[in-house]
Amino acid sequence: MAIKDYEFWFVVGTQFLYGEDIFETINEHAAQMCSVWSEKLPCRVVAKPCVKTSAEIMNVMQEANSAPDCAGVITWMHTFSPSKAWIAGFSALQKPYLHVNTQFNRDIPWSDIDMDFMNLNQSAHGDREHGYISARMRLKRKVIAGYWKDETFQNKMAGWMRAAVGAAESRKIHVLRISDNMRNVAVTDGDKIEAQIKLGWQVDHYGVGDIIREVDAVTEDEIDTQMAEYEKNYIMDTDNIDAVRYQAREEVALKKFLERYNFNAFHTNFEDLQQLRQLPGLAAQDLMRQGYGFGAEGDWKVAAMLRVMKAMAEGLDGGTVFMEDYTYHFEPGNEMLLGSHMLEVCPTCAAEKPKIQVHPLGIGDREDPARLVFKAQTGKGIVVTLVDMGDRLRMICNDVECKEQVNGMPKLPVAGVLWKPMPCLQTSAEAWIYAGGAHHSVLSYSLTADNMRDFAEIMGIEFVHINENTDINEFRKELFYNDVAYKLGM
Repeated sequence: MAIKDYEFWFVVGTQFLYGEDIFETINEHAAQMCSVWSEKLPCRVVAKPCVKTSAEIMNVMQEANSAPDCAGVITWMHTFSPSKAWIAGFSALQKPYLHVNTQFNRDIPWSDIDMDFMNLNQSAHGDREHGYISARMRLKRKVIAGYWKDETFQNKMAGWMRAAVGAAESRKIHVLRISDNMRNVAVTDGDKIEAQIKLGWQVDHYGVGDIIREVDAVTEDEIDTQMAEYEKNYIMDTDNIDAVRYQAREEVALKKFLERYNFNAFHTNFEDLQQLRQLPGLAAQDLMRQGYGFGAEGDWKVAAMLRVMKAMAEGLDGGTVFMEDYTYHFEPGNEMLLGSHMLEVCPTCAAEKPKIQVHPLGIGDREDPARLVFKAQTGKGIVVTLVDMGDRLRMICNDVECKEQVNGMPKLPVAGVLWKPMPCLQTSAEAWIYAGGAHHSVLSYSLTADNMRDFAEIMGIEFVHINENTDINEFRKELFYNDVAYKLGM
């Protein structure tokens, strides 16, 4: 992943009504704004020459569509730009679109303001003309108003940029399915064709035998190299080095297979291991640390979502990890949820350096697998899942606060995250279940619900948000209205 490899094009609208002398000033202003933004924001912003005609607008939009590094288009009306000129270009635009309503100067120059200044600095009404045509065309867009140098304004831009990069990365998702999903489980299944149409995810199946042949071909030198990586990144807390070396063998094999066929996400299935001696645990965890998406028990949707969200979160503090709802803590006034998985929680959320341990696993009927064991960071985060509703994909996002896990779990040696879901455990759980939320999710300390809402809107999928203001009856109404809207094709 390389979020800095992406750029956004800044397209500024004007017209010939006020003379051609203003074009140089407009381009200078745009260049200065992009220079500041490129230093402050996660991606470079490129100032394009100001556009005055329908043909110029169409050309820049078509160029943006075909530019692989362009993750989106940002528009601003420095002067009044008649919006009919934008119809053809907007009809052709296929990249995410951000409309900023700002102006180059922060304050009104009271003693110097004249009609020339008014003609040049017309965002206050030029962007309203521009906004009308976007609304009239029902364009998917983000609108941000405010002064372009303000931190709040720039933070909103940065959040949308991360969503747009997520959309670009989503169209590059290639999920390796190792076997199928867990037998008779519904929520981890879904329409892979629809996922590819809406989200760009290519989901391809290979048999366990293909992986076994790769595992058998790994050399001792390759295992030694991988073991050195484990020693560098983790604490070796076991005498069963043979078990750890087998995980290293599995990781080397999986990474070779992923790289050979350009996969960036994968899943396993403990019900179909064949001749594999261990269910990949440490191997899967370390691959997630490197940026790969992963889903347990054949969950290809969460594997893809993890990869997308890791791309969106690149460069931010905090981890973004595969998660499963494990068990509740119903202490009155201190209700919380323990999330974990039997082996495969990404170590990027660890509070301190994870330990490699080997313990029995009651599922899978194989050798005791090596895994990373740790307690997680504290802090605010989100839990996100994606479910197939038959007629559409629904993203569910819950704001959470991850708490310190003060109690040890000597008989449950796994990586765990303890969190308080907003607004409370009872309302959160009821809303999650009413919405059809899965037991697998992606937990992120780095991203926010606004990031995921922007992503969902860019991709054209449903988004519902469980937060501190959620009222269960109003939430149920929202689900009902969404059902009606999608049935009507709105």
